[in-house]
Amino acid sequence: MEKNDKCRICRRAGEKLFLKGDKCYLPSCPVTKRPYAPGQGGARSGRKKVSDYAKQLLEKQKARAIYQVSEKQMSNYFAQARKKKLSTGNELINLLENRVDNMIFRSGLASTRGESRQMVTHGNVLVNDKKIQSPSLQLKVGDKVRINAKLKKEIKGEALPWLKISKDNLEFELINAPDIDSMTSSINIQLIIEFYSR
Repeated sequence: MEKNDKCRICRRAGEKLFLKGDKCYLPSCPVTKRPYAPGQGGARSGRKKVSDYAKQLLEKQKARAIYQVSEKQMSNYFAQARKKKLSTGNELINLLENRVDNMIFRSGLASTRGESRQMVTHGNVLVNDKKIQSPSLQLKVGDKVRINAKLKKEIKGEALPWLKISKDNLEFELINAPDIDSMTSSINIQLIIEFYSR
């Protein structure tokens, strides 16, 4: 999973993680054409008995791939989530969801999280009228995010109840904390907690 080939990551996970935007919906998507793990013997890997540790590791790697965070960032997020009073799983998802690169993706201003990260690192994103270059910046309720108009972006996707989006100004405001329960996610957060709690 360390290789930066997004299609290999999806094939290793055994499902589409939608890391390449529109390409994932095409019939030519490698996950559709070759629905088995990459590498030699990948087609036979489904016959092996998978240990609990392997399941936990795969789930953690899947979450890392989806949110595009490093191992160090992921373990730091878990440590922060563990210190909170509420459910560790919900707090961990909250920390991942509140990243500015993820919120840009959720708002529909980017087709992938990779694209939104690039917008941020290239200095094309303003949070509360201040230019930022850190994709991991945690947004708080009331924060306003605006994209440089020169990018000529178009907002795609459905509006989320915790984001107030202005299509004309290419900006959005975080008006509520993300509703974790209403989100459709393929991540089994319990397995990730078990992995880091070993």
